[in-house]
Amino acid sequence: MIAFEKYHGLGNDYLVVDEVAGRGLDEPAVRRICDRSLGVGSDGILLRVGGEGAPFGLRILNPDGSEAEKSGNGLRIFARYLYDRGEVGDEEFAVRTPGGDVRCRVLDGGRAVRVEMGRVTFHVTQEPIEVAGRSLRYSAVSIGNPHCVVFVDDPSEALARELGPLLERDSRFPNRTNVQLVEVVDRHAIRIEIWERGAGHTLASGSSSCAAAAVAHRLGYVDARVEVRMPGGSLAVEIGPDFDVVQQGPVVHVASGTLDPEAFEAQARA
Repeated sequence: MIAFEKYHGLGNDYLVVDEVAGRGLDEPAVRRICDRSLGVGSDGILLRVGGEGAPFGLRILNPDGSEAEKSGNGLRIFARYLYDRGEVGDEEFAVRTPGGDVRCRVLDGGRAVRVEMGRVTFHVTQEPIEVAGRSLRYSAVSIGNPHCVVFVDDPSEALARELGPLLERDSRFPNRTNVQLVEVVDRHAIRIEIWERGAGHTLASGSSSCAAAAVAHRLGYVDARVEVRMPGGSLAVEIGPDFDVVQQGPVVHVASGTLDPEAFEAQARA
């Protein structure tokens, strides 16, 4: 029996599992657990691990069984999980991820979390690319995980589902990439649709919000404080002079439960 806690951040949902309880989770098991028909259903699993010098450590498992280096929504959820367990309070604390250490602070009794995501690195800015017969320009950046930012006139779920898989697996991104389709609303807001590497279309993403806001700021489209609007809701992003970014947004606890071994027996029979 694997115990889990389920949370969502603006509709982007994760299961949080302790390393001991989740020992032995392989790719097929992760895919089955995250399946919304055959398992609990989620956009991924947050696996708590030893921090290796940081107080808390985190691995992010995508629903296809692959692993992400960093997740903004995942970090907010993990911070709330630690808060709910009484392991942290209102003080700032560190979390170690494969994409680097971050600092978190839980606010408003757990209803919101602020995360210092680290510095955005710009690899390519506004380079031309042809995708599905469209002539576009993309910016490739990293915030511990890779992102491809594309400005479009009217981002939509349908467009994200059309272009996202092609951009994710484009040869320019040998390790695949997260994709953001971005529209500038005004100096203080952008609107984005997201295609996440290993997860597909999602309602919200913290690291995607930070990447898109940073590129928009670098290009002079927005100021240093940006509201990022997504289908699941809005995040606040702050961009420092050196492109260190901070995101703040809500977290909701959904459920506590256990995964029954029968689910994995069914997987073996399938």
